[in-house]
Amino acid sequence: MRQFDLAPLYRSTVGFDRLFSALDQFVASDAVPTYPPYNIERTAENAYRVTVAVAGFTEADLSIEVRENALTVKGERKPDPERRAEVLHQGIAARGFERRFQLADYVQVTGAALENGLLHVDLIREIPEAKKPRRIEIAIGGKSRAPAIEGAATEVPAEVQKAA
Repeated sequence: MRQFDLAPLYRSTVGFDRLFSALDQFVASDAVPTYPPYNIERTAENAYRVTVAVAGFTEADLSIEVRENALTVKGERKPDPERRAEVLHQGIAARGFERRFQLADYVQVTGAALENGLLHVDLIREIPEAKKPRRIEIAIGGKSRAPAIEGAATEVPAEVQKAA
């Protein structure tokens, strides 16, 4: 496996601590869990779906949690007290699991559904209006044209009209 030295990036960037921590964890992880299998799909421009194969698990056995840009899906099968059969061969995995997914900023979970042994978690990225790009008009000759910012109110206060 290749070794990456991220030290030069630490010296020349500010505010990317979480990104570098995630890269360090990604590079350092030797044992990558493979259970349960999952898919990550883009369903629209800002919509995503994580699908986890959870055959044999019920809604009561599963939990979904979002904390600090991390989605965690946990599964733990509880023993069925009514089942008295002796298992001669167990090919269907019944072990508990915990699967984590790092979420980008402004990604929110919109819902989850369990159907046919697949757990679907729907996500959407909603960028706040204040974070979206906006166009700033350039003043000509010291006088600005109203509105100065695209999308701002078109009514100019009386105090500003008198000053102009």
